[in-house]
Amino acid sequence: MNPAYISALAALAGAIIGGLTSFTTSWLTQRVQLRHAHREAERAELKALYNEFISEASRLFVDALTHQSDDVSGLVGLYAMVGRMRLISHPTVIAAAMQIEQIILATYFGPNRNFHELMDDAHQGKLSVVVEFSEACRKDLAAR
Repeated sequence: MNPAYISALAALAGAIIGGLTSFTTSWLTQRVQLRHAHREAERAELKALYNEFISEASRLFVDALTHQSDDVSGLVGLYAMVGRMRLISHPTVIAAAMQIEQIILATYFGPNRNFHELMDDAHQGKLSVVVEFSEACRKDLAAR
């Protein structure tokens, strides 16, 4: 075989190997970046859902403290958020959300509280109904 052919084939093989290496590296880098972007988008969606739930639960809890009512149709939004959480959240987050729902429901059927009773409850920490939920959310987001 002609030595010129050997040199040309070696150069061609080197170019092919270099091209495949470059292509593989680029493909893997893009895949990792896409996976990271997807994970961050999922975390952002969860954060927004958790923030929305905390805001709505807090609003409904204060309303339940000051208004005794048999009409709890305001809880529909809260139930819908828990349903959305069931699709993507950890079971501890869902359990904590359901516990908040039960507290709010029981509070609606309980007696109204006046300002002084609310202040006493606040000093005793009885108004912090979302603490366990917040901690479960923080752990869920950290695990993702």
